[in-house]
Amino acid sequence: MSTENLPQSPEQPSRKPRVAVVFGGRSSEHGISMVTAGAVLRAIDRTKYDVLPIGITQEGRWVLTADEPERMAIADRRTPDVEELAESTEGGVLLPVDPASREVVYSEPGSVPKALGEVDVVFPVLHGPYGEDGTLQGLLELSGVPYVGSGVLASAVGQDKEYMKRVFVSFGLKVGPYVVIRPREWQLDETGARRRIAEFAGEHGWPLFVKPARAGSSIGITKVESFEGLDEAIAEAQRHDPKIIVEAALRGREIECGVLEFEDGPRASVPAEIPPPDAHAYYDFEAKYIDSTPGIVPAPLTDEQTAEVRRLAVEAFEAASCEGLVRADFFLTEDGEFVINEINTMPGFTPISMYPQMWQASGVAYAELVDRLIQAALRRSTGLR
Repeated sequence: MSTENLPQSPEQPSRKPRVAVVFGGRSSEHGISMVTAGAVLRAIDRTKYDVLPIGITQEGRWVLTADEPERMAIADRRTPDVEELAESTEGGVLLPVDPASREVVYSEPGSVPKALGEVDVVFPVLHGPYGEDGTLQGLLELSGVPYVGSGVLASAVGQDKEYMKRVFVSFGLKVGPYVVIRPREWQLDETGARRRIAEFAGEHGWPLFVKPARAGSSIGITKVESFEGLDEAIAEAQRHDPKIIVEAALRGREIECGVLEFEDGPRASVPAEIPPPDAHAYYDFEAKYIDSTPGIVPAPLTDEQTAEVRRLAVEAFEAASCEGLVRADFFLTEDGEFVINEINTMPGFTPISMYPQMWQASGVAYAELVDRLIQAALRRSTGLR
């Protein structure tokens, strides 16, 4: 029997992939995460994706927020806060705990929970602990929801400066001298911990950089010129992380390179150079985000140096088993050698951040960059891979 003349059922329009942009968080980089989220929300193609903005307060509550990226900007030298955009002071967002369902639920005290629909991919633009460090990635793995960026292991390695350096060394990448003071060591033998730092300074000289071992955006870092400033620097770093890392100063140029996952694997952008900021002792938080110290893109390097730093950036990406994106930071020392300082698995993504600028100079505009990251996440499954 022919079906040619029978009435046909109209085709159902395919649903656009739904992207949950998650931002804020419990780390000291809460405000910068919001600035990043504002830029990402502006860039997502709304004709191609549905978007669900979800903020995490500094206390850890997941909230629905207004989709108003213009309110997620630095104003009067002050970063924004999720509470300012939350649609409710009591309601909370719940991710699915069943991998068979990607339904997100909104709940308020005394009210029936409300289904918000399924989420196809999460774009986590959190920086620092409780977001960039594998904790959120583990939650999303348990929920079976794909997400932008690196998995649990790579995120954890990329957050912890000690283990990041250990991984790089095991893969033959050169790192600078450092010493780590763990919380237990500081609590049990503070004098001995100070002695280790003093011996390190005696071997490598001043200045030293005292840093939280698991923080970013240059928060909590102090450049120390002598013993007189050491205790204050340690206290400042420990305000952000009980584990600290002390690094020797490397003489040379600061060079950065972006890595992006394409269909055929990771590729490196043109590199950028961070010149010494005039008004700051080094490239600290205020130089990056408040005073917007400009980088030089592309970096004035020889063709051989450019090829080498791009190769090393991809090697670092692969060494830590990264996915999606990475910004790799290097020093080009006075003897012409590249020393890797660190990677960021969710680098600053604000309009003035170096990662998007490097890819813009490489022919990938901001909106395309965001789209490529979402598409890369949609191609991957959760679980072992």
